[in-house]
Amino acid sequence: MSPQREGADYVPGLTFVIFCFIHWVSFHYHLLLEESAGAIYKDLTEKLPVKEVGAFSCVLERHFRGFKKHTSGLMQLHFQSKLGFSAVYPGDDQRMHKFLRSPTLQWAAIAVLQIKNEDDIIMGWLQRTLLWLSVGLGLSLVPAAVWASATLHLDSTRLTLIWGVPFIGMLLSIAIGPLVFPHFWEHHFGKISAFWAMCFIVPYTLMHGITIATYQILHTALLEYIPFITLLFTLFTVAGGVYLKGTLTGTPIVNTTFLLVGTLVASWMGTTGASMLLIRSLIRAIENRRYKIHVIVFFIFLVSNIGGALSPLGDPPLFLGFLKGVDFFWPTFHLLLPTGVATALLLGLFFVLDSYLYSREEPPQQRDGRKGRTNEPISLEGGVNILLLAGIIGAVLMSGIWRPGIVWTLYHVEIELQNVVRDGLLLLITGLSLRLTHTENRVANGFTWGPILEVAKLFAGIFVTIIPVIIILRAGADGALAMIVESVTSKDGQPINAAYFWLTGALSSFLDNAPTYLVFFNTAGGEAKTLMGPMAATLAAISAGAVFMGANSYIGNAPNFMVRAIAEEQGIKMPSFFGYMVWSCGILVPLFLLLTFLFFLQ
Repeated sequence: MSPQREGADYVPGLTFVIFCFIHWVSFHYHLLLEESAGAIYKDLTEKLPVKEVGAFSCVLERHFRGFKKHTSGLMQLHFQSKLGFSAVYPGDDQRMHKFLRSPTLQWAAIAVLQIKNEDDIIMGWLQRTLLWLSVGLGLSLVPAAVWASATLHLDSTRLTLIWGVPFIGMLLSIAIGPLVFPHFWEHHFGKISAFWAMCFIVPYTLMHGITIATYQILHTALLEYIPFITLLFTLFTVAGGVYLKGTLTGTPIVNTTFLLVGTLVASWMGTTGASMLLIRSLIRAIENRRYKIHVIVFFIFLVSNIGGALSPLGDPPLFLGFLKGVDFFWPTFHLLLPTGVATALLLGLFFVLDSYLYSREEPPQQRDGRKGRTNEPISLEGGVNILLLAGIIGAVLMSGIWRPGIVWTLYHVEIELQNVVRDGLLLLITGLSLRLTHTENRVANGFTWGPILEVAKLFAGIFVTIIPVIIILRAGADGALAMIVESVTSKDGQPINAAYFWLTGALSSFLDNAPTYLVFFNTAGGEAKTLMGPMAATLAAISAGAVFMGANSYIGNAPNFMVRAIAEEQGIKMPSFFGYMVWSCGILVPLFLLLTFLFFLQ
């Protein structure tokens, strides 16, 4: 039974929500003239009842200290001339409740969303708070009957490919945005992510009802996105507190050893954590080398990608698989041989290449480069974070082993106790790392919150927009993406593992490997027990394709771009997007062909 459409009942409330969102985005995109804000302020303060304007101003003053000081001159002038911020706050709860549902607050919130102020932090918080207050007010106008849909069932076979447009737009934005308009992307990637998310949420809600839309979004947020970003956040924070101190000379042996160690630890502290931990130390080691680019490229191949294939802590796709029910140590045993072969071949090739390039560097230049360098012994600062890394592993393992059977249901979404405890422990470990690590260590590492904030905002959009794609894939041969199912399945219904490996890898090369993994995980049936059992080779092909081939481009995996940015910040001129792909196609594609013949052909 398909859900009924109740659009006529809730369009007014949703229209207001959409209007607030578009109004807010358009302001930040500079599509509205700044002068329009002044007109709104003036119209607001001249036409609204004095008591309600006063109540609104007092609410702002109560919850945002210093509002009077930081408010733009125009807004401050109108409020002061009207009431001087001296109106009596309405103490009657009923009156306040009525006020909160009145059009007054709607227009006032929209007006304040227009504020442009010198203090970006304070006004940013003010704008965001009032935006969500407006959204909540709009949703409160939705009749209660709309929330009480008779069913949560959705016929997935009726969804068409048009629902995948926001997902494709989101991923293409990630691929093209940083390259075509980097400055704009740097300041507005969060808004672009929100735009694509709303491109799915709004029509999906109008077409299928707010009950189903709310359930789908909450299910994705509570069971997939929040655990996913919590683990990344914790790994990023803890790894950023470990500082490798000392003098390293970038000889071929030292560089190869560096890559080997990074590859080994990447599976247990995450490719992001390992990359952030080691890249700056490696750059310091090769600072006097003439040829440096190849070192960073192989670092991306091994530490930022292939090294993360042996545990759910290593790479986001495997953690998503763990959340779907794949055993924690399943990748360790089933991907050990492919990872070992790939690592050995790449390290061998790197050593030969680095030795050749090192021999071409003039010995006097090498000696001059070392003049004046203080030979400081190698030491590890922030060692407490190593213990915290062990705590992260323990927390994730606990959630996969401990099954107390305690479940909470929030809007039809079942939340298990062990997962709540795991995420709570991860946040506690994050707090301990921030508390126990000396600030100097993070400063020396060049630690900032920018990379993890970017990942969090972009993945929020990805996880929302991928919802209809996964629903369609679950329909299998009866769905709109039947061609994908057929391309990875033989005529007798058996999976073609080589096709899984290359299709998963091809998409992971240019899109994001985490949602790509989810797509093919669900294409293969989406049942963890079956995939770990009789279809183990298929799951291995999907996992290897998602993790290994994320190294094919800068946008294949989150650490790739971060490593490139850090290297360029340190003066290393990295290859362009397509220049990097010359390296990856020339080195990795032949390697992956070999792995296909060795492991993924029936």
